[in-house]
Amino acid sequence: MVVRARDGAPVVIANAPLMDDGRPMPTRYWLVEPRLREQVSRLESTGGVRLAETLVDGDALVRAHARYAAERDALIPADHRGPRPSGGVGGTRRGVKCLHAHLAWWLAGGDDPVGEWVAVRLELDPRPGP
Repeated sequence: MVVRARDGAPVVIANAPLMDDGRPMPTRYWLVEPRLREQVSRLESTGGVRLAETLVDGDALVRAHARYAAERDALIPADHRGPRPSGGVGGTRRGVKCLHAHLAWWLAGGDDPVGEWVAVRLELDPRPGP
């Protein structure tokens, strides 16, 4: 658990970069709070992914993907010889794939312009309560 609501309920969890069987897990941060997941899903269903891609600075997004990947990849054991996770936020190489993943990383302290954009759209406090 990397982010909790004011009442202690889980908001964001952090995944390991590799699953127990060695398969790669590209998504480091996962939004688990049901109300927020629903709000973000509504935003996505009304064109939020395309809108975020249009409104967020593309160079800032490229840098965010690189930071996310570097943070995740630094956790992979040096002796790991199998497949590695790829891409940046949500496993994508460029653009926006999943507003949930971007918001989760932003809530966990990541410098993510899309996560911040989502937070502003949803009028979120950095530590949302239930």
